[in-house]
Amino acid sequence: MNTVNTVRELRAAVAQARREGKQIALVPTMGNLHAGHAALVEKAAQRADFVVASIFVNPMQFGPAEDLDKYPRTLQADQQRLIDAGCHLLFHPDVEEMYPGGMGEQTRVSVPGVSEGLCGTSRPGHFEGVATVVTKLFNMVQPDLAVFGQKDFQQLAVIRTMVRDLNMPIEIIGEPTVRAESGLALSSRNGYLSDEQRATASVLYRSLKHIAGAIQGGERDLPKLLADAQRQHAAAGLRADYLEVREARALRPASPGDRELVVLVAAYLGNTRLIDNLTFTLDQGY
Repeated sequence: MNTVNTVRELRAAVAQARREGKQIALVPTMGNLHAGHAALVEKAAQRADFVVASIFVNPMQFGPAEDLDKYPRTLQADQQRLIDAGCHLLFHPDVEEMYPGGMGEQTRVSVPGVSEGLCGTSRPGHFEGVATVVTKLFNMVQPDLAVFGQKDFQQLAVIRTMVRDLNMPIEIIGEPTVRAESGLALSSRNGYLSDEQRATASVLYRSLKHIAGAIQGGERDLPKLLADAQRQHAAAGLRADYLEVREARALRPASPGDRELVVLVAAYLGNTRLIDNLTFTLDQGY
């Protein structure tokens, strides 16, 4: 695996792969990689001949009170994990390479509708930062396909909508969430948790499964169902951000007739913000 730091080097390497007739896949990341990221690269390697991964801690998607400076940078370990997963090229730019004119003058990409509510409310400007940097990466690499994790469900919906609306000729693949034995969704931010907190955090996935199972079983009193779950979270020491059931494709609130649903949660454990989701299908509609 080669590592490059500039757009010029990136484009040259991708152009060579193109000349060789290879299909190109992209896996954008912010580094501090875990088994969930490895699964994305492995899926990309199954679907394409030449896998490009990026590691860039994007300041545009962090709010002023968020953990940009504390976000772990683990390049050497990340490189080895990417090699083991089948990556061919790592793009590891600095901020000046990605935003040479400064972020204040940077053209930005906004995806209305699907980016609103949920994390869009909790993290104003976050999805504009995500959409902008992913658009830049797509333009730099021009991949045939790109792989993203379903753990960041709203992010995946934003990217799919952006690609559709801007007529980008890129197939977007969502890879299922990788979980610890406890059910806790793997996340780079889990590194901030103690062993005791990791065990506590597993209540989130258990509650998602309970909510999905109850709705599939005919329960329709969503306010009560969600309130009961929030009480369980609070009793475990979690501070609520949101817990909602939405239609899975457009991410609008669930309404009668919907069959593809997703329950999404965000909560704080100590100072660490955790997110998770679970999609499920109804036979007769909501």
